[in-house]
Amino acid sequence: MSAAPALRIPPPLFLSEPATAAVLAALPEARVAGGAVRDALVGQPVGDIDLATPRSPEAVMQALSAAGIRAVPTGLEHGTVTAVVDGRGIEITTLRRDVETDGRHARVEFTDDWREDAARRDFTINALSMQRDGAVFDYFGGIEDLRAGRVRFVGKAAQRIAEDYLRILRFFRFFARYARGAPDRDASAAIRGGLAGLAGLSAERVWSELKRILAAPDPVAAVALMAELGVLAAVLPGGADPARLAALVAAWAPTDPLLRLAAMFTGDVDALGDRLKLANDERARLSALRAGPSLQPHDDDATVRRMLADTEPDVLIDRIWLAGGDAPGWAELRARIAATPRPIFPLEGRDVLALGLEPGPRVGQLLREVRAWWMDRGCTPDVAACRRELEARIWLGAGDGRTK
Repeated sequence: MSAAPALRIPPPLFLSEPATAAVLAALPEARVAGGAVRDALVGQPVGDIDLATPRSPEAVMQALSAAGIRAVPTGLEHGTVTAVVDGRGIEITTLRRDVETDGRHARVEFTDDWREDAARRDFTINALSMQRDGAVFDYFGGIEDLRAGRVRFVGKAAQRIAEDYLRILRFFRFFARYARGAPDRDASAAIRGGLAGLAGLSAERVWSELKRILAAPDPVAAVALMAELGVLAAVLPGGADPARLAALVAAWAPTDPLLRLAAMFTGDVDALGDRLKLANDERARLSALRAGPSLQPHDDDATVRRMLADTEPDVLIDRIWLAGGDAPGWAELRARIAATPRPIFPLEGRDVLALGLEPGPRVGQLLREVRAWWMDRGCTPDVAACRRELEARIWLGAGDGRTK
């Protein structure tokens, strides 16, 4: 079943790209669904292109193969086939309706009813579909919601959340990017009522959505609403201060989710890493941003070099964003760090062994002492000077820790 299009626009350029055009030629009844339609209507860059069709997955594969397009059965039980054209994958999903949901997963049946498929989407702005001629189909007022800057659930908000509690976080992701003005009252009430369901979500899904929220150009209003409705305390129980995030965004700091998380989170970083199951590199960076000292605008070049010798420059720069943002002198300090070559201590263990010492604890002790001497001098002594200092400490008996 179908209906008259709600809007016709000139076909967006992505519809004429070779891969998309080839798949639509093989499946002329298919429509672009979801995010690509939404972003095309508001003039935002279009990312992944997903197609929907009333054909069964088997019929989709047959049509693609007949057109010489590789078809990969990436999720047949959910009706999804991936068409691969010139190394690019485009997902095609058969129209579906939900039969059973449990708050995390859904059991679906295939249908040929476009409205029924749209009805299982989360938000009205995600329930749009577009033919290759630019005809846009809108069954639940998504176009008007886009114009009004309103994020609204399809149907009853509480029911949609109960079907998948991740939709609570998805609401704030879309709110951060598309909303203007006050939030939808039904959505807010349903989110408050569904908070307990967040506990059943995997940490990976929670962090994935939180990261997308924080990656929005300006997530301040969305995060403030999360705090107001109790969502922020549920996903960051160690404590968070939205005002610190607001200050960072106001300073035009980079749109970096980890930097923004470091700014607003007030609890134990290690506990947060465990709770969200952060990747090792994410955990290490978050700890580095929160654990170490920050340079100050009045620090001299020698102090800058010493800090750079122990810490990556991007970490130092991010600590400055957290410490001072756009206050006077901080921008110049960030520029100084970026322009200063990172000092590298020029000696290694083999330099000590080359002077006749046996391997053992004294080798490391001597290296630490000479490195401390090098740091005290602003990390400027070259390899020859460091070797002379090493030799002096060996031959004059300074290896026991005494300073020359």
